Amino acid sequence: MRSRYLTTLAAIIAVIMGICLCGCRKLESQVEDISPRQSIEQKLSEEKLHKQTKIAFYSDRDENLEIYIMNVDGSEQKRLTNNTATDWFPVWSPDGKKIAFHSLRDGNLEIYIMNPDGSKQKRLTNNPAEDYQPSWSPDGKKIAFSSTRDGDYEIFVMNTDGSEQKRLTNNTAYDGHHSWSPDGKKIAFVSKRDVNTEIYVMNSDGSEQKRLTNNPAYDGHPSWSPGGKKIAFYSNRDGNDEIYVMNADGSGQKNLTNNPDWPDWEPSWSPVLPSEEEKW
Repeated sequence: MRSRYLTTLAAIIAVIMGICLCGCRKLESQVEDISPRQSIEQKLSEEKLHKQTKIAFYSDRDENLEIYIMNVDGSEQKRLTNNTATDWFPVWSPDGKKIAFHSLRDGNLEIYIMNPDGSKQKRLTNNPAEDYQPSWSPDGKKIAFSSTRDGDYEIFVMNTDGSEQKRLTNNTAYDGHHSWSPDGKKIAFVSKRDVNTEIYVMNSDGSEQKRLTNNPAYDGHPSWSPGGKKIAFYSNRDGNDEIYVMNADGSGQKNLTNNPDWPDWEPSWSPVLPSEEEKW
């Protein structure tokens, strides 16, 4: 009896092991099948994103400055604006659904907005002065711009429909070349209020304006790092235009390029993965 029991038990164990082994092989087969499938799906997703990504630019190819759009590979170039005046400086909204730009079509520089296909072009500012250099807040709810409407160059902000236009800077010197911090809480900008051109920062409502650089040379074109901890800029403090970087509070200013023969201008940070943002 015991021998028959042991034989039966051994048979049951063998069957269970066989099932498990078969299951493991099936799972391995599924994993092998999933890997290439996921790779293909990822590739298709990347190709789809590649096709959806566009580049806006301006050109005088039609004997007048107009705004165009194209795919990232240069294909499907299309003219978005079409009038006898100049349209230039296209800036994408964070969600990619709108393009802000400035234009001379109404006799003086004004800020406009349109869809990425060129439709629904709308004027946002309207006064005899120059309104130019639009830049979107990171949340897409505000547009900062420069204007001479109060007699000199100042920085303003407005809603994306043109309402609630508000002056952020107020002095007799030049204020311009503004750059939003990634969290939208700060705006870095350039000013000549202290005789020479320096970089300043302020809250997005214009309060707490603070000078970040301080030397007799030109310091300009601030550009925030993706994490908001650094600001890149260019300066001729060493006798030639070079790229520098500093902490967001103005400390730790460091020369990044050193090329005495040619100038280095207008730094621009690349986007980074969320896991890398803490570094910058």
